[in-house]
Amino acid sequence: MSFMESSFVTYIDESGDEGFTFRDDGSGSSRWFVISAVVIRQSDDCQMVSCLKEVRRLLGKPPKFSLHFADLKHEQRIPYIRRIGQLPLRSVTVLVYKPMILEPEKFQSSKYLLYRYATRMLLERVSWLCRDHRKTGEGDGSTEIVFSNRSNMSYEEIRNYLRLLAKQAQDNPLQVQFDNMVVDPERICSVEHSKLAGLQIADAVAGGIHFAVKRNRYGEAEPAYLPHLKKTLYRHKGEVFGYGLKVWPEDVENIKTKAPEVLNLEGL
Repeated sequence: MSFMESSFVTYIDESGDEGFTFRDDGSGSSRWFVISAVVIRQSDDCQMVSCLKEVRRLLGKPPKFSLHFADLKHEQRIPYIRRIGQLPLRSVTVLVYKPMILEPEKFQSSKYLLYRYATRMLLERVSWLCRDHRKTGEGDGSTEIVFSNRSNMSYEEIRNYLRLLAKQAQDNPLQVQFDNMVVDPERICSVEHSKLAGLQIADAVAGGIHFAVKRNRYGEAEPAYLPHLKKTLYRHKGEVFGYGLKVWPEDVENIKTKAPEVLNLEGL
């Protein structure tokens, strides 16, 4: 795989599931579906490999050990996420609160539809981020996009979806805010999580943010990872919400009432 022509590399992973079975005791499907992208310049991509080498050594893991954020203990996650916060990357995260989706049957009628819809919101923001931070002489301004591979999902469907979005963006730029000079459907691939440091870091970012809103059986969430990720969040004119963090559905006040854990994101 060659990344020579692009300016950036974007790694994407998710946390939570796309189901809609919510039980009163908190079991069943996850309330939140979180998908994150970490974006780094091509010239800095090797720093992700160095980061993981350092973290494995610190945690006493073998050199080829694949890091899964959810499988680590809290005391292991903290130094890991702190080290990620020191990398020269930016992150974009979409958080979907599924119990407030008005017509969930739409997302249940087609497999991975919620994933694709969240990916659209994610990549819109990735395209703005790259557009705003491209440098002359550093590639063509576009980004390679690497998804953490989901064995049963067709990534050609993702490409087709993005081709459709690109056409819609040309026809109706006010409705689809998607910079198709940055996100090229032909530059999308999927790779096994364990194969790339960038995917393991995207997993940690998605997991760290998901833990901040995911309530456990005792009704508690864990926002301790957020301060370490704060510096990585994409901001536009100092604003993070709607850019580095996108909460959907957008009825923020109602979400605060029904899911007060979203307040853990305030102050970022």
